[in-house]
Amino acid sequence: MTYAILLIGLLVGVPIAFSILAALFYFMAVGDFPYSLRIVATQVFGGLQSYPLLAIPLFILAGELMNESGITSRIIAFASILVGRLRAGLAMVNIWASVIFAGLSGSAVADTSAIGRVFIPEMEKRGYPRDFAAAITAASSVIGPIIPPSIPVIIYALTVSGVSVPALFVAGIVPGVMLAIFLSIYVMVFAGHYEKKLEKEVDGKKQSTASVLLQGIVPMMMPVLVVGSILIGIVTPTEAASFAVAYAIIIGVFITKELKIKRIPKIFANAMRDSSVILIVIAAVAAANWLLNYNRVPNMITDFALQYMTVKWMFLIAVIFLFLFVGLFLEGIAAMLVLVPILHPIAVSLGIDPVHFGILVIFNLMIGLITPPLGLCLFVADSIANVGFGKLTKQILPLFLVELLVLIIITFVPETVIGLPKLLGIE
Repeated sequence: MTYAILLIGLLVGVPIAFSILAALFYFMAVGDFPYSLRIVATQVFGGLQSYPLLAIPLFILAGELMNESGITSRIIAFASILVGRLRAGLAMVNIWASVIFAGLSGSAVADTSAIGRVFIPEMEKRGYPRDFAAAITAASSVIGPIIPPSIPVIIYALTVSGVSVPALFVAGIVPGVMLAIFLSIYVMVFAGHYEKKLEKEVDGKKQSTASVLLQGIVPMMMPVLVVGSILIGIVTPTEAASFAVAYAIIIGVFITKELKIKRIPKIFANAMRDSSVILIVIAAVAAANWLLNYNRVPNMITDFALQYMTVKWMFLIAVIFLFLFVGLFLEGIAAMLVLVPILHPIAVSLGIDPVHFGILVIFNLMIGLITPPLGLCLFVADSIANVGFGKLTKQILPLFLVELLVLIIITFVPETVIGLPKLLGIE
């Protein structure tokens, strides 16, 4: 009955956190636990008693402030200078704008929303099918949570002990750039015939290349300063997140002068709303994980896996299939919080590098954001493009295969993930 309550809740559209809590309350209410409902409440609040968790609302707030500061248009102009003249130039700009935007928000959904509103109509004007424009916007937004700073990386590091946030941040850089390169190759080969001649204008008025590059450097300095300060040990990730907020306010108010003081309360409210969604999921899953550990479920799964999966490659293939399947139906952060505490000890016992495994999990689950039926980035892209879910799914399939290819490469060539942290001496 417990699982039935959970499944029914998910099927009728109840948010994942409340579905988990409803199932958990039922199980505890009919069980033999003394003070069972009090235990649920204790575990829920206990799941949020973590100083590093403060980094999540702060990074979300920083992303909101940067969006409001007119940064998106400057990123697009900067990316246009870099790749706009190449074959399928506007599609390439879309992809590489996501790479730059990744360093500001750390959220794929925010990337799809901010960049999609600009690019989808513009790409249609330049000859691209509207459904393809929406698909490439959603597909490239997957880069957002992989390149630092990344909210899923912070959550992953909180889920398991002994994994370094700086190492995970650096480890995501090469896979994120690889994904952008592979998507760029795809659009150059298969989408170059769509594009009409590009206008040599930015934001409706001519600007010099030097001016555009200078304006683009300002937002790009935020991830450099944030991640750099963490890597050299000056600040913790939480302190770096607060620094990102201060940087975003200074840029918006004094440099771009597009961030209006009267808008700041609304921006804070939006950030609080988005943060609460993530934190409620974390709290609910923390209670569920306590119950799983109480019943020794992780131990049973570990024993079973180690009995039948005696080599790394078998386990890694199973993990790919598992997370791709789970990503079809479950939100990525919820899936991470439920499955990682179970799978991480198995990975370590098989000799898989914890940082390598962390990036694989995050990459897997981010691909789930563009897979139907519950891919959040697909829903956001379709809400902007209004092309229909069927057409968008057809266009996203080859892009999904490109991302799957990158996933396979980083899975079986670990140096693509852990090579850069080792080179920099970060563990």
